[in-house]
Amino acid sequence: MDDIEAEATAHLHALTDRDDVAFHEGQFPAIRELVEDRRRVLVVQRTGWGKSAVYFIATRMLRDRGAGPTLLVSPLIALMDNQVEAAARMGLRAAVVNSTNRDEWDDIKDRLDADEIDLVLISEQRLANPVFRDEWLPQVGSRVGLVVVDEVHCISDWGHDFRPHYRRIGRFLTRLPVGVPVIGCTATANDRVVADVAAQLGDDILTIRGELARDGLRLEVHTDKRRADARLAWLAGNIPRFPGTGIVYCLTVRDVFLVAEFLRDHGIDCGEYVGGGREAEVAEKKATLQAFIRNEMKCIVATSALGMGYDKPDVGFVIHYQMPQSPIAYYQQVGRAGRALDESHGILLSGTEDRDIQDWFISQAFPAEEEVDAILAVLDDAEDPVSRGKLAVRVNIGTSRLDNLMVQLEVEGIAEKVGSGWIRTFKPWVYPRERVDQVNTWRREEQAAMEEYQRIDGCRMAYLRRLLDDPQPGPCGVCDNCRGERFGTDPDTAVMAEADERLLHDYAAVGRRKQWPAGLDEVSGRIPADEQADDGWCLTRWDGAGWGPSVRKGKQEDAHFDDALVDAFAAMCVASITSMPEWITFIPSERHPDLVPGLARRLGERLGLPVRDAITKVRPTEPQTGMQNSHAQVRNIWDAFAVEPPIEGSCLLVDDVIDSKWTITVAARALRRAGAERVVPVGLATTGP
Repeated sequence: MDDIEAEATAHLHALTDRDDVAFHEGQFPAIRELVEDRRRVLVVQRTGWGKSAVYFIATRMLRDRGAGPTLLVSPLIALMDNQVEAAARMGLRAAVVNSTNRDEWDDIKDRLDADEIDLVLISEQRLANPVFRDEWLPQVGSRVGLVVVDEVHCISDWGHDFRPHYRRIGRFLTRLPVGVPVIGCTATANDRVVADVAAQLGDDILTIRGELARDGLRLEVHTDKRRADARLAWLAGNIPRFPGTGIVYCLTVRDVFLVAEFLRDHGIDCGEYVGGGREAEVAEKKATLQAFIRNEMKCIVATSALGMGYDKPDVGFVIHYQMPQSPIAYYQQVGRAGRALDESHGILLSGTEDRDIQDWFISQAFPAEEEVDAILAVLDDAEDPVSRGKLAVRVNIGTSRLDNLMVQLEVEGIAEKVGSGWIRTFKPWVYPRERVDQVNTWRREEQAAMEEYQRIDGCRMAYLRRLLDDPQPGPCGVCDNCRGERFGTDPDTAVMAEADERLLHDYAAVGRRKQWPAGLDEVSGRIPADEQADDGWCLTRWDGAGWGPSVRKGKQEDAHFDDALVDAFAAMCVASITSMPEWITFIPSERHPDLVPGLARRLGERLGLPVRDAITKVRPTEPQTGMQNSHAQVRNIWDAFAVEPPIEGSCLLVDDVIDSKWTITVAARALRRAGAERVVPVGLATTGP
């Protein structure tokens, strides 16, 4: 052992607080390349291998040699505190710069100027912030001693979690002083992703790639529980049987809260973890994660937002309530089990809804060519920077999709952010149709491979390793196919019945709109209180379990809603509305003139309320489902309804499906202006969050 290896080993012992720990294969060579040769290194190693140990130790050694602070770029904002704590074990002074701690930024700047910070952690979104780019990057970039790109697969179109802001990293790396080492880390990358990432990290990349086998991880597939009630009952009955603590992954935020609530009702202590949220919600998520790490709850129910970056090597089980859309994403998530355990469990359930959810995510990956053309036409015509609100007024594109599109155009250099708006650059634009088609084709191949994973009769771990281009994908010996057995017991029929009942009563609250979209010519500002609808209710969600299939069948196939559905609709109104209105009216429709009026009349019979044809459609409109943002939705429906005064008392406003809530908002405004005291909207299903 030479001097540099002895030095690195001493730091490893400090980091782990153990004197008997040795480097895993590949760890020290990566450290040596970063510290001695100042190279650019790509590390592709399984979860638990110790990628963070490499860049923490390299940071310590580079700082001891007079290098500047390390800049760590990571998408895992909510988990950065764990990185700070781990760095502190080596005596590294770390600081986080993100949207949740703006009040600390001046102090962090002063400490950087005084060379009192060893490691700065930022999210990739910081690279998009003009203040950060103008005031921070020149200061940090000119002195940076090491750049770490965590979850580096996000830089690639071919990665399972592509993030447009990560594209900025490549541009930043080209501006670094000569000799600044760079390390990119990921647990999930096949040959295609490795080649793409290596090309973006720069020339002369050293790739350190290890085997992906996870000893003791018992992979299983349960394909006989596709109905939501069966999956909920299986989870409630079997999670207490698992050793230790674990994670339950869901594809949607809605399902996270549904599953967690059901588990808690069955005596299982669990928390929720989803992406986004305001500052208070982020703090709550951190507290939930810390409680999970301390084993103070049996499990945490999460979306894919619960990624890496936290230190919990004793996760005993990872269960997927629904099927991820790619084997790579699945390997990354299930690999969080058992990093320091002799045996752990990775169990895949799947639902009838999986493919619809995955199809939606795939459809959102790239903007359509006509969407880009519409945006660029607006920017080309404008003399001044165009704000987000003005863009939304001019183009029929959903708000979140518009935000994502503008990020991509800015990153590609097609548009430039100026203040709070965008201008068109002189860079010519050609829609990358071939690249989009290739990526979408690959996404479909991944989806098919994940479906095939459920059907194979060979080793499941070997199957995943082959898909990730592992050169030695031998059988694991412990998956359900290798062992010939599966964990757990069949769902209890009584609990299944309870789950079914829960799904049938999973009512969706419909919050009132209080503000008109900014930038409209027709109307603006706050909606007066005496023109607002009340908060309302929907029986179910359009794509949900429970009554969802009956609503879809009645609307799309039968043009009639069955009696059981209407009975449940009436029961929801009685259970959810504390002060029942005196009469009922409904949203008229040109395309389905009898469907909603018939629903309202049958609801009135069950509730004993009169039904009035109070709202008249005075001009034709396009289907609201074709309107992609609030501006387009309001313009489409504005002044389309008339109500003859006087209207007295309070009413239920019935629609079959409530989407954006703008139709019921505009209709309620007409009713209130005609004299209605209250308007309570109710629908069979909502497509909203």
